Amino acid sequence: MVRRIGPWPPVSTREVAISKSFQNAGPTPGGLTYKAAGVDIAAGDALVQAIKPLARSTARPGADAALGGFGAVFDLAGAGFRDPLLVSATDGVGTKLRLAIETGRHDGIGIDLVAMCVNDLVVQGAEPLLFLDYYATARLDVETARAVVAGIAEGCRIAGCALVGGETAEMPGMYASGDYDLAGFAVGALERGQLLTGERVGEGDVVLGLASSGVHSNGYSLVRRIIADQSLAWEAPAPFDPDRTLGAVLLTPTRIYVTACLDAVRSGAVHALAHITGGGLVENIPRVLPDGLAVALDVAALPLPPVFRWLQTTGGVAPQEMARAFNCGIGMVAVVAADRVDETLTRLTGHGEAARVIGRVVARDAGPAVRLDGLDEAWS
Repeated sequence: MVRRIGPWPPVSTREVAISKSFQNAGPTPGGLTYKAAGVDIAAGDALVQAIKPLARSTARPGADAALGGFGAVFDLAGAGFRDPLLVSATDGVGTKLRLAIETGRHDGIGIDLVAMCVNDLVVQGAEPLLFLDYYATARLDVETARAVVAGIAEGCRIAGCALVGGETAEMPGMYASGDYDLAGFAVGALERGQLLTGERVGEGDVVLGLASSGVHSNGYSLVRRIIADQSLAWEAPAPFDPDRTLGAVLLTPTRIYVTACLDAVRSGAVHALAHITGGGLVENIPRVLPDGLAVALDVAALPLPPVFRWLQTTGGVAPQEMARAFNCGIGMVAVVAADRVDETLTRLTGHGEAARVIGRVVARDAGPAVRLDGLDEAWS
């Protein structure tokens, strides 16, 4: 079942997986139907009607309000671009999705999905323009799917991009009852010659860290292992934040940095940005460093937020592994010219970001690309 957002016929059908339990079910009175095989087209229709207002709420210049056809149209000239390059990104939310399913909290996971894609666009200097999602499940629950898409729409509004379409696949036999999967796809643009590649990064540049909202959407296989080893319930008070449940804290949506980072990038002060996702600080920052350069991070300027301190202590996770598995409180890194640090911090904080100096760009020599000065003392 395919779900499209727009005025065309809302649901069309295609081949879907049919579980063995249906293959051998025998004759059905009145003839076999798609619903009897596990696919409810009426539920798909209901979902489309429920999410149309959500999609409309994300409209932006360039996104045609009358979508039409089998795909969405975006007018780059209408969005103000003259000689644009397109940048695309696709991602999911990893095993954080398991927490949403087990807790029944689905409203924020859509924000995570958008964040993981659009934050990867802005690090290249691109403005997010449009977003599409893929939602797959064994049997469509309209309320759950609507909550997920509501989160996607909210993420798109924060990022300033339009939710222009998507697909809902109801596939009995592919997923366990109550489970679903998510993927997102985002497209952004920037004018030719403005692509951030990291080639402007030089020795003496200053590294700024933008605070994360929590664990974001990486490292959840380790998080879930630590929780399981402690036999803790998701609805139990969080040991490090007793006013909230453990599940609520760990489902805090990934922060979307688009508005603040675009402003800083367009000022010309930013030489590179790095989205701190899987691989943490030690594997993401090197992706934007030229050969021969490294960053020296002052770990004393990176105190572990309570959720990370608890995960480290409870799980017995070594400091170096923390820096590889988690964002450790820094969701985005900006490398800026040394003489424009104060200006850039003012821009970032003016957009509500908690940003601070966390290190400098240095010659790499024979050492690692990310030097964690004072790691063991600060995170022991």
